[in-house]
Amino acid sequence: MRTPVVMTLGMVLAPCGLLLNLTSTLAPGWRLVKGFLNQPVDVVLYQGLWDMCREQSSRERECGQADDWGYFAAEPVLVARGLMVTSLAATALGLLLASLGVRCWREEPHFLLAGLSGVVLFVAGLLSLVPVSWYNHFLADRAVLPAPDSPVTVEVSYSLVLGYLGSCLLLLGGFSLALSFAPWCEERCHRCRKASAGSPRRPSISTVYVDWPEPALTPAIKYYSDGQHQPRPAELGAAGKPKVGFPMPRPPPKASYTNPMDMLDGETAAGSQGASSGSTRPCHSSLPCDSDL
Repeated sequence: MRTPVVMTLGMVLAPCGLLLNLTSTLAPGWRLVKGFLNQPVDVVLYQGLWDMCREQSSRERECGQADDWGYFAAEPVLVARGLMVTSLAATALGLLLASLGVRCWREEPHFLLAGLSGVVLFVAGLLSLVPVSWYNHFLADRAVLPAPDSPVTVEVSYSLVLGYLGSCLLLLGGFSLALSFAPWCEERCHRCRKASAGSPRRPSISTVYVDWPEPALTPAIKYYSDGQHQPRPAELGAAGKPKVGFPMPRPPPKASYTNPMDMLDGETAAGSQGASSGSTRPCHSSLPCDSDL
C-alpha cells in the first residue's frame, strides 16, 4: 500500500516548521533597533529572546550586549520563551508519533497514531503562533517592550518572520496528518455496522401488554365466534339434565297444491254406454276426456 498523500505532506511540512521555529527561538533577531545617538549611522541592535547582538556595517557582530533598558524582563519576552520551548517539545513529540504511525517499514500505516500526531503538531503550531503574534502586536510599544526614545526606531527582524512561517507550516502539517483519522473512523464504522447486522436488533421501546376486560358481545358474535357454532349457556346447562315426557306425534305434511275439480267425473258412465252402443259420442263433462286425448 502506498503512503497516503496527507501523511506525506504532513511529514514534509512538520520538520520544516520545527526547523524554522528552532531558529526563531534561538536566533537574536526578533526586533531590530537602530538610529542611536552618539553612534555610527550603520550601528544596529538585534534583540531576541535570549540574547542581544550589536552589528556594524554587516561586518562586525558582537553578541552578549548588556540589557540597559530591562528588555528581557518584559512580559511578552518571558511568555514567548515559555511558549516557544513548549511548542518545540510538542513538535518533537508529534514527529515521534508520526514516525510510528506513517508507513515507513510496515505494510499498512497506523491511522490512529498518525491522526494523533497531527493533533499534537497542530497544537504545537498554535503554541508558537500565539507568542509571535503577541510580540509583534507590542513591537513598537516602548512601555511594554522597552527601547531608547526617539530618534531610535524599532522594526521587525528575521526571527519574527521565521516564527510566523514555522507556525503556519506546523498548522498545515498537523491538519494534514489529522486527516488520517478519516480511514480509521471509516473502518470502525464498518465494523460496527457488521456487528449490528450480525446481532438481532433490539427495539428501542419495550412492548407493554395490557390485559383489558373482554367486552360484552352480541349473540350473533358470541355464539358463532371463530366460525364455529357454540351452544347457548342455557343449552349447555340443560344438556346435563335428563329429559322427561313422551314425543308428540307430528301432523302429516300438507300438499302444496290440491285440485278442487275431479278430472274423471262423468267418464265412468259415458264409458259404459259407449262400450255397449259402440259409438264414440263425446262425454257430457265440460272437461276433456281421456279418449279425446
